[in-house]
Amino acid sequence: MGVEAGAQAARARALAVLRIRSRALAVAVLPAAVSVILLAGGSTDHLVGPFWHAARWAMTPLAVLVLLAAGAIALVVARARPAVSPTVPIAEESAPDLYRMVRDLADRLDVPAPSAIALTPDCDSWLEDRTHPAHGPPPAAGRDEIAGMRGGHRRTAAAPVLVIGSPFLWWMRVGELRAVLAPVVAGTGPSAHPDIAAARRFVRGLDAAVAVGSTPGRCPLTRGVCASIGWVARLLLRSCREHAAQMERGVAAAASERAQAVDYGLRIVAQEQVGLAYAGWDRLLTRVALPAWRMGRWPSRLDAGVVAALTELSRRDRLAEGFASRLGERPACDLLEEPGAVDGAASLLAARLFHGGPAESGPDWAPVDWDEYPEEVVDRKWRTDAARLHRVLDTLGVSHTPDPGTPPADGPTLSRILDHLSSPHLPVKDPAVADGETHPQGPPALDDESSTGRAGGNTRAEGGAEAEEPEPENERTATLAAGLTAELAREEATAATPTERTAPDAAFWDEATLPLFPLQPPRTARELLADHVTAMVCCAAMDTAGATPGLDWLDGPSLLIKGERATDLTPRVLSLVEDGDPAPLRAWLLESGIRPEKPVRLV
Repeated sequence: MGVEAGAQAARARALAVLRIRSRALAVAVLPAAVSVILLAGGSTDHLVGPFWHAARWAMTPLAVLVLLAAGAIALVVARARPAVSPTVPIAEESAPDLYRMVRDLADRLDVPAPSAIALTPDCDSWLEDRTHPAHGPPPAAGRDEIAGMRGGHRRTAAAPVLVIGSPFLWWMRVGELRAVLAPVVAGTGPSAHPDIAAARRFVRGLDAAVAVGSTPGRCPLTRGVCASIGWVARLLLRSCREHAAQMERGVAAAASERAQAVDYGLRIVAQEQVGLAYAGWDRLLTRVALPAWRMGRWPSRLDAGVVAALTELSRRDRLAEGFASRLGERPACDLLEEPGAVDGAASLLAARLFHGGPAESGPDWAPVDWDEYPEEVVDRKWRTDAARLHRVLDTLGVSHTPDPGTPPADGPTLSRILDHLSSPHLPVKDPAVADGETHPQGPPALDDESSTGRAGGNTRAEGGAEAEEPEPENERTATLAAGLTAELAREEATAATPTERTAPDAAFWDEATLPLFPLQPPRTARELLADHVTAMVCCAAMDTAGATPGLDWLDGPSLLIKGERATDLTPRVLSLVEDGDPAPLRAWLLESGIRPEKPVRLV
């Protein structure tokens, strides 16, 4: 380990963690030591008499019990499988240039090179220790049993694995990626120190033991034993938490200090790309990928989509114009032999982590290319939502025409929804008890950019009066929103299937908790109704005015009318849904040549 101040501070904190481990061991063997003294005193006729005889009988069983308990706790701490981040492993033969760049960087930093490289569908990079025996590859089928017994559980001093955010490889250039990875790779130096490595193993073992103690589904006896082990592990974790945190800060400070001599000027510029990549990745997941996941499709080129999204951002935003010129340089994904296959694996992992999709493709979980996205996702989503909206209206007994004497159309129409939602308001006197589950809470929809100035006169800038005294709500709107929420919940419950599990050796995280990182909270009833009304309007535009579904890299599904994106639809839909005022939407339909009385095709 180098002479950096952070490295010395990290080693001091690591020794503090190890001292806590030694004290715990001393407490465990103390009854046994006392028992040995008592037994030795009795055998040499030094500690004789009724008192010492009773003490021997009391301390000997207590020492045995404490030793057994300590042995069980130590075994669980040593053998429990620490948590591992879900990643896509990158073999050296599939990315020789990437491995060569990382090793050259490690040589320049004078630190050990990482043992392997993996990708994560996130905008972050770190080192991860995977030296635990449970994280290694499965044993060979034809191995020598004697050799396996002799060295099967020996802990190797392998370097940590370098985990790289997959969006970085596609958006960053080679030089920028090397500059960003420099402080990360420099962390292998402090990680190789024996004291820091031992302290990290101890803390990870305690964390894994806590997870073992909280695992549900055990019998009462086993549950009690595991709960006791978890209690001891939590006690030790609380004792060394501060030291472990300061140790990691020292390691990070030492790595940053060592990396200053490598591409420092370029690293400052590259940090700007990190923030830009994070913004584009978040936008792509929430606006583009999430609708596809909800339709049972997973985009197979998410990382390539980040480049398209940020390129579109640079076209719209003058502040980002300088970033577009970078696209002429060599991208970091060229360091991979098959970037398309790696992108597909990272995209599938992203769907599992952020949405909880299956581990493999199937009839109800198929990949989709960006060229197929408008037809496979956008069109199907709109028609599915519109069909659900009309099913709920049928359930509520809503007529297809406002005049019972008028013959109904040959199919579902947009006019039916306009007439129903624009009926006179029936105010609910107590919003807290009327349709309790239907009273929407929370912020407006993500794509609502005009919540303070839309038609209908709803002004939300008048202090906090509206939050304290909600406006009377259209009862028909509330009832329809409640029906949509219940219908969608039934569909999700019917379609829910057990998550496909990977092999036990490859599943390093609890798949019952998927998705690990949900992108958005559940939509409110009002947001759900607005989405379905928007979908019906888009269906009517496609079937009566020749509009087409499209993909906007920053906003997701979009409606194209005469080749131009319709950007002013959302406030008009909200005016109908929230205020019961159809005039802005009807004027927009007339201007766009959309005929709401014509039937539309649904799924």
